[in-house]
Amino acid sequence: MLFNSLPFLVFFPVVTGLYFVLPHRFRWLLLLLASCVFYMYFRPIYILILFFTIIIDYFAGIWIENAPENKRRLYLIMSLVANIGVLAFFKYFNFLAENFNLLFSFLETPAKIPLLEILLPIGLSFHTFQAMSYTIEVYRGNQKAEKHFGIYALYVMYWPQLVAGPIERPQNVLHQFHRKFVFNYEGAVTGLQLMLWGFFKKVVIADRLAIYVNDVFGQPQNHTGLPLVIATIFFSFQIYCDFSGYSDIAIGASRMMGIDLMTNFRRPYFSKNISEFWSRWHISLSTWFRDYLYIPLGGNRVSTGRLYFNLFFVFLISGIWHGANYTFIIWGGLHGIYLIFALITKSGRDKINEAIGLKKLPKLSNALAVLTTFVLAAVAWVFFRAKNVGDAFYIISHFHVNLSQHISDVFSSVEARQKMLYIGNSAILFWAGVVSIFVLLTIENVMERATSLGLAIRRQPKYIRWSLYFSVTILIILFGEFNESAFIYFQF
Repeated sequence: MLFNSLPFLVFFPVVTGLYFVLPHRFRWLLLLLASCVFYMYFRPIYILILFFTIIIDYFAGIWIENAPENKRRLYLIMSLVANIGVLAFFKYFNFLAENFNLLFSFLETPAKIPLLEILLPIGLSFHTFQAMSYTIEVYRGNQKAEKHFGIYALYVMYWPQLVAGPIERPQNVLHQFHRKFVFNYEGAVTGLQLMLWGFFKKVVIADRLAIYVNDVFGQPQNHTGLPLVIATIFFSFQIYCDFSGYSDIAIGASRMMGIDLMTNFRRPYFSKNISEFWSRWHISLSTWFRDYLYIPLGGNRVSTGRLYFNLFFVFLISGIWHGANYTFIIWGGLHGIYLIFALITKSGRDKINEAIGLKKLPKLSNALAVLTTFVLAAVAWVFFRAKNVGDAFYIISHFHVNLSQHISDVFSSVEARQKMLYIGNSAILFWAGVVSIFVLLTIENVMERATSLGLAIRRQPKYIRWSLYFSVTILIILFGEFNESAFIYFQF
C-alpha cells in the first residue's frame, strides 16, 4: 500500500483509532494483521517469503541464546544463509545468470542458464537486513531472544517501515511493542507534523521533479548541456525528498502510536564532505554496514592499505544492495573512491586552504565544501538513476556540451527556454520545481539551527503554527502530483 494513495487515507486512521480503542494485550495482534494487509496490498503471495524467514529467524534466535558456544555460530550462519539466500535468489539470480551467459557466449560454449520470470518482492532488502540484525544482536549478547512469536513477527513486518525502512535494530523496537502506551497529545501532534512534511516532500517536490527527470533520463541522447545538468540536480532532490519523505511519514505514523523509530535522514545536502554525507543519508543503512560489515573487517584500526580496501569494499556492497545492475555497483564504488581520495588528499588540501587564506573565511569555506559535496553526490546519482552504464557515461560526458551557449540563450530567447528549460512541458511545472527546492532548503536551514522541525514549529505562536499547517496542506492539494507513484526505494 502506498502512503500517497486513497486506500492509505482509510487504512491509517482506522488502524490508529483501533489501536487506542483496543486493550494493550491485543494491540500487537492488530498491528501484525494491519502489517499483513499493508504488505499484501502489493502482491499477496510474497507474504509467504516473509513468513519463511520469520519462522527461521524466530527459532534461530532462541537456539542461539540457549546453545553452547560451538553451536551458536552454526545457528547464526543458518539464519544468515536463509536470509541472504532468499535475497540472492529473488534479487540477483537473473543478474548473475545474464553475466554467466555472456561469459559462456564469449568462451563459445553451449551452456546457458535460463532466466526466471520472477518479480522482486517489495522492500525485500529492507526487511531482510532488519531480520539479520536481530539474530546478529542475539548472537553478540546485545539482545535477548524474543519468545513471543507474534511480537517477533511484528518486529520484522511492522507496517510503517516494512517496505522502505528505517532498518531498525531489535534493541530499539522490540521492547516498545511490549510497552503499554497511553495516547499522548504532543506525540500525536509531532507525528502528524512529520507526516505532513513527508507528504509535502513526496507529492509536491519529488513527484513534480520526477516529470522533468523522467523526460531527460528516459532519452538522454536527445539532450546535451543544460537539460542534463538540470535533470541531474532535480534528481538529486527528487530521490532525497522521495526517500526521506517516506521515512518522515513512517516515523510520524509510528510516533502517533507511541513507537519511536530511528532518524533516517538529517539534511544530507548540508554536509561538508562525503563522510558527513553518509552520516546524514539513509542513516539506518550506513550504520548497519558500519556495525555488521565495516567494523568486523577491522574498520579503521588497520593498516592504511587495508583501511582503503575496507571502505571501498563496504561501499561496493552498498551499491550491490541497492540493485542488480552495474549502475548501482559503480554508484557505490564512486562513493568509496570519494572517501579514499579525501583521506589521501586531506593533508594537501589543508595546506592549500591555509596558503590561500580560506581558513580565515569559515563561512565561505563551509559553503564551498557543501557545494563540492553536493556536486560529487549529484554526479554519482547519475549512475543511480540512469537505465544503464552507457546512458550514465553519456550524461556525464555531455554536461559541458553547449552549456555556455544554452545558458546565454535561455536569457535571451523564449524558444530556447522552452527547449532547454521546459523541454516541452509548461513553464509553471519547471518553476514550481525550482521554487520547491528553494522552499526545501530554506526550511532545512531553519531545521539545522533549531535541531528539529517540530521544535522550530513549537517555538511559534499558535496562530502561526496552525496557519503553517493549513498552508502546507493547501500547497499539497494545489501543487501535489497525485498519480500514486511508488516510492523509489520500494524497488530495493
